[in-house]
Amino acid sequence: MLKSKKYLLLISICFLFVLAACGGNDAESEGASGDAEGSYDPITITFSHNQPVDSPEDIGAQKFKELVEEKTDGNVTVEVFPASQLGSLREQVEGTQIGEIDITMQPSAVVSPFVDDIKAVDLPYLWPTDAEQMYEVLDSEVGDELLGTLEQGGFKGLGFWPGGYKLFTTNGIEIHKPSDFEGVTMRTMESPILLAQYEEWGGNPIPVPYAELYNSLQQGVVDGQENPLQTIYLNNFYEVQDTVIESYHGGMNYVLMANQAWFDGLPAEVQDVITEAEEEARNTARQALADTEEEYRQKIKDSGVNYYELTPEEIEVFREASLPIHEEYYSEGDQQELLQKIYDKIDEVTAE
Repeated sequence: MLKSKKYLLLISICFLFVLAACGGNDAESEGASGDAEGSYDPITITFSHNQPVDSPEDIGAQKFKELVEEKTDGNVTVEVFPASQLGSLREQVEGTQIGEIDITMQPSAVVSPFVDDIKAVDLPYLWPTDAEQMYEVLDSEVGDELLGTLEQGGFKGLGFWPGGYKLFTTNGIEIHKPSDFEGVTMRTMESPILLAQYEEWGGNPIPVPYAELYNSLQQGVVDGQENPLQTIYLNNFYEVQDTVIESYHGGMNYVLMANQAWFDGLPAEVQDVITEAEEEARNTARQALADTEEEYRQKIKDSGVNYYELTPEEIEVFREASLPIHEEYYSEGDQQELLQKIYDKIDEVTAE
């Protein structure tokens, strides 16, 4: 009887060891599965922007799609909607804010009515005239701080995408100094800082929706407008404007941003993929812009318009005349402190 009890006890102990081992293996298996890439449900991302198919911005958007889908083995798909397919510029920002659109790429001037701090990007004659130096500032810690202000509007700032330096175009009016805008009606986006810019120079700014701009220029509703080379060329604005002034008065910087709540709810590994893909796609868009700008510039010149580039001396006159706008229109809360950080970073990169 004693031997039988010892035998049964030995069997029981062995059985418990087997159970423990199996349980441990299951736990390890579950842990590995939980950490594995692609352990989340399939995700579809809507990505909207306003530029034409095959524009530098769209090339960057398509690169983002390719990278995200590749890095997630197709578990995350990206649907790109170019050319304002999901509404006007403002409607796309609103759609992203309320979560109908996951990611959008919009000019900072369109975003500024939703987040006032981001309008620093559009202050006239803030940026150096070298695009690489401007990108260096935008990609720095102070650029990240600017992107961080987007959280005030419920957005997750992902990066600053390129659109090129803006130019003035007019009909029969050559601009050399701020006072040349006296009495000139200029179309702008619906941005307080852009309206203030032309008012300070003596012009009459009028917000006109992007989709109506060509007809407004053609019909003389406005005398002129501002946009980068690629936008002027791809939208044929030079056909209805006879003077183009390369002014370097501001960058058409696009903000790539997501709905904050949507982004925060994504698995951490998907957030990382989006962040990594955004950086590479942003650089792809910048290179695509650099590769095409000279071609667009030459084609506009060949069309026979009056094409003029401001001299460094003329730019400096404009810059001095624009500083009061910086002080007056970027002065709420901590804006002046943030602006000083931008000034300091610009001084740093231009001194290198």
